[in-house]
Amino acid sequence: MTTPRKRALVTGGSGAIGAAICRRLAQDGLHVIVQARRNLTAAQALVDAIRAQGGHAQALAFDVTDAAATAAALEALLADGPIQVLVNNAGIHDDAVFPGMQLAQWQRVLDVSLNGFFHVTQPLTLPMIRTRWGRIINITSVAALAGNRGQVNYSAAKGALHAATKSLALEVASRGITVNVVAPGIIATPMSAASFDAGAVARLVPMKRAGTPEEVADLVGFLASERAAYISGQVISINGGMI
Repeated sequence: MTTPRKRALVTGGSGAIGAAICRRLAQDGLHVIVQARRNLTAAQALVDAIRAQGGHAQALAFDVTDAAATAAALEALLADGPIQVLVNNAGIHDDAVFPGMQLAQWQRVLDVSLNGFFHVTQPLTLPMIRTRWGRIINITSVAALAGNRGQVNYSAAKGALHAATKSLALEVASRGITVNVVAPGIIATPMSAASFDAGAVARLVPMKRAGTPEEVADLVGFLASERAAYISGQVISINGGMI
């Protein structure tokens, strides 16, 4: 009798970092659920690529800020068994210096990163507890550790996830579940390329280069594995020595 394949849900799975995480987890033998908000085409293309390499994956579209829609999507997933690896990767930027920041900018950013974390994680926690094994990995940012001009909203949202991670880690530690943060610095993605040119990267990063999505994914893959069973409640930076 074969052991059922563990399932992993990656929110924001069709973006550059999310896609690298999905590929890594699939390579490690998990069945990966690639979540997208609206761009199901990109998520399905990633699923097709994973399957072409012999992996197991499926695409799923729902908005993490919509509590009812998220609950319905997760209920359907849980009908087939627990999700034992959760990567909360969904997040958005809506930058402005604080005196000029609009209320909608503040709310949008917190809604995706922080309310989205609750909407997705809370329904999956009890089924995960029942299996006495789980990995919850929250993707944040160096901005939550060091701050960044124009990103008071983003820093606040991601910093709140650091505190939530530590508290949740305490609650589920005795159940074989770990909860950790991966906080990337400047990673080579289309989003970061618009904000950091080569000169800025050389000035800000002691290693004089941006990280790669695959380097972030390798860290997530380790934290999602059996080998990381004694690591929990930690904020682990991957930023080339920035802080």
